[in-house]
Amino acid sequence: MKQFITTVVAMLLLAGCDCCYKPVNTYTEPADPTTISEEVSQAWDNTDKGLHATWASADLQYPRSQVPALNTSTTLSLCGWRGEKVSAQLLLWTADGVNGVECKVKDLCSNSATLPADIAQARFVRYTIGDKSHPNCRCARSILHEPALEADMLDSLKCFDIAARTTRPVWVTIDIPEEAVAGIYHSEIVISHNGFGKIALPFELKVIDQVIAAPSEWEYHLDLWQHPSAVARIHNLKCWSDEHFEQMRKEFAPLVAAGQKVVTATLNRDPWRYQCFDDYEAMIAWTLNKDGSWSYDYTIFDRWVEFMFSLGIDRSINCYSMLPWGDCELDYFDAEHERNRVVKAIPGTPEFEKMWAPFLADFAKHLAEKGWLDKTNMAIDERAPEDMKAAAKLIAKHAPQLGFAIADNHNSYKHFTNMRDVCVSQKNALVEHSDILERRAKGFYTTFYICCSTHFPNAFTYSQPFESELLGWYGIAHDYDGMLRWAYNSWPSAPHMDARFRRWASGDTFFVYPNGRTTMRFERLIDGIEVAEKIRSLRRTYGANNEALLPVEQILEQIRNANVNDPSQPWAEFVAKANRTLNEAAEKLAAEK
Repeated sequence: MKQFITTVVAMLLLAGCDCCYKPVNTYTEPADPTTISEEVSQAWDNTDKGLHATWASADLQYPRSQVPALNTSTTLSLCGWRGEKVSAQLLLWTADGVNGVECKVKDLCSNSATLPADIAQARFVRYTIGDKSHPNCRCARSILHEPALEADMLDSLKCFDIAARTTRPVWVTIDIPEEAVAGIYHSEIVISHNGFGKIALPFELKVIDQVIAAPSEWEYHLDLWQHPSAVARIHNLKCWSDEHFEQMRKEFAPLVAAGQKVVTATLNRDPWRYQCFDDYEAMIAWTLNKDGSWSYDYTIFDRWVEFMFSLGIDRSINCYSMLPWGDCELDYFDAEHERNRVVKAIPGTPEFEKMWAPFLADFAKHLAEKGWLDKTNMAIDERAPEDMKAAAKLIAKHAPQLGFAIADNHNSYKHFTNMRDVCVSQKNALVEHSDILERRAKGFYTTFYICCSTHFPNAFTYSQPFESELLGWYGIAHDYDGMLRWAYNSWPSAPHMDARFRRWASGDTFFVYPNGRTTMRFERLIDGIEVAEKIRSLRRTYGANNEALLPVEQILEQIRNANVNDPSQPWAEFVAKANRTLNEAAEKLAAEK
């Protein structure tokens, strides 16, 4: 009889539960490489059993192995425009472990309208191995940079098992519909495990009566380098196959949602020469014919560009590189001897013009036939000024219709007239504002870039999330058109397990993870881009000198006068204050309509 009652109770419990009971099908995260202190262990001993939850700051990362050291907060206030995406973070932790954890958002309701729950997305944050923060990036990382477990990837799992003595962040994203009615909406996110132990965390969302355009219409010139070969390798697909392109459609969806404007194309094989885990496969096949003439097969290049255009990424095509890293090596097929060859085409040598002159003329002709000539730039990454001058001279001689793009850490842009796309190092160079205005009047773009040489602010796995948004504030303060970063998806061997690669800071080579899974730093980068779009929209709509915008302009002036590379300053608080100031100005202007 006792066994019968137990069976009936179990059946009733199963019937009443709408959550998963099976173990969650996912990978096991790496172990924490740091030693768990006695103090941390004692904190877990003193933690009540069961699941705990609280709202936390979206500006910060939180350790997996520690009990959250913060005042628990059961309420959260968010603010955004119609069409804007806003971010939040909550923390879950348990001393004894819980399975089948789900986070469900309820409809958002105001006094006069309702927004459906599906505008909100709650994603479990996953941990990977990275470096500890260190200002010196040019060093033996394994010696000077201790490994650390860092919160980064936003998983697509709807259900998650939380092990004993661990903390699990959850990233909440709300996409406010453009047609949303302005007002204050109330909702809550309900956390449960196997359908039990429900915890409700209320939140409110103030929707301001201002509209931000869709990402496809953003002015912001976002240039995150794409790496097709990495997609092929990570999914074991043949490069440039139909299956490869289909997978890339999924991988680049977050890039489209961020308003990406530039197609990263390659003129020859691997122009960065082994700086990434995966070589860049060639998009153009070069052939030296038996009669000494050259021919070029653009089949893959054309398909790649057309594919990216079909995603809506179609403002510019930046082609790397006339100045490959290393010894300026180029690959080609020798038809007479039926073999592949490698030649060094160093600027200033006869070989340089011999290799590039016929290509430039043929390439320009092909681009004109495709209707892409006015969008295509010969792109060069951090090369010496004299080498860039040699490349520019050759372009002007053999294909003057082609544009020029550089990632410039020497302020070389002043020497060239056909420089459609200038991107300067955030840390080492600053374009004069008069130059930005003059270039903009010509339809040219001026942006900044960050890489491993910029310790702060940046978007490494150890960077705090707010740093990515601070980049947006920095860019609009200096009136840059946008930002460049290598790279969107140059993945190391297994990024979900270890984000480190050679001497680069962990996460330096990628912003997202395979299968279109983004990161906290990527989501906050979008927040920063939205800041730039909102400020430009207010200036355009109400006039740059509108009195209501004066507090915002004062914020931007503070950034211009500050050393943004100084991490000791309270930048997280500054970003929070700047957002409040911007939203207050937007709300005031909306009321005056």
